[in-house]
Amino acid sequence: MSVIYDRVALIGLGLIASSMFWAMKRAGLAGEVTGYARSQETRDVAREIGLCDRVCDSAAEAVEGADLVVLCVPVGVMGAVAEEIAPALKPGATVSDVGSVKKAVIEAVGPHLPQGVHFVPAHPMAGTEHSGPRSGFAELFENKYCLIVPVEGSDRGAVERLEALWQAMGARTDEMDADHHDLVCAVTSHTPHLIAYTMVGVADDLRRVTDSEVIKYSAAGFRDFTRIAASDPTMWRDVFLTNKEATLEVLGRFTEELFALQRAIRTGDGDLLHDYFTRTRSIRRGIIEAGQDTDAPDFGRVKKG
Repeated sequence: MSVIYDRVALIGLGLIASSMFWAMKRAGLAGEVTGYARSQETRDVAREIGLCDRVCDSAAEAVEGADLVVLCVPVGVMGAVAEEIAPALKPGATVSDVGSVKKAVIEAVGPHLPQGVHFVPAHPMAGTEHSGPRSGFAELFENKYCLIVPVEGSDRGAVERLEALWQAMGARTDEMDADHHDLVCAVTSHTPHLIAYTMVGVADDLRRVTDSEVIKYSAAGFRDFTRIAASDPTMWRDVFLTNKEATLEVLGRFTEELFALQRAIRTGDGDLLHDYFTRTRSIRRGIIEAGQDTDAPDFGRVKKG
């Protein structure tokens, strides 16, 4: 496969950035990939495992001469990072990101970018509960969606070039506006994570159970909650603080549904419960049929190779 960008800079070297690097190198999509992480420890690990062709000691150094800069840091600090790298950005370069919130990122990053630099936000809908530079693998994006969220006046050539990169890394791409993106992700990702954190927190409050039975006898449902709740706390703190309106809207609807189910259980309304579970089970089947998961016991999340 041919090179799409001569030089790519990855700012932040966690799961997504490291997976991008391995996917780009596997397919020969970038001439050179530079990287930067705020932590010296992370930079040392990246150098040790060969993550990036060149690991830099400042964000400005990493973006110098880059045709594509991807912000792979928590959404709460993207604005500050954009301000830091702005003077070093190459005219005509594209700046993108991988944050799971878009409206807040656009508002935080956009004002700092100089004229002549293209801003094309993006969000790969892929991940695991693991984080850090060692957690990435080239297959992470295969058959997963990457949502591209062009801003007003986005250069079509820059958008299509970024889409081509994600597709070449194995992802499917769709375009979406920021408000709709944030609502969709509040349903499919953000609220489920909050519920998982809450359920594990409830178990933790019941110390007499948590210290023995919950761990020893945890069944698939609770195991899935703990997997989701093991995700990076800094990232999720920022997600909820920056996608507040959409998350609260979905949580309100969830609460209404939960109250209806409580009432059905209390009143012994088995027909309502059966109909509800039958309807919602079809959603799981649809996800599998769409190729976004498997029916395997490990949910297809075992690292390949």
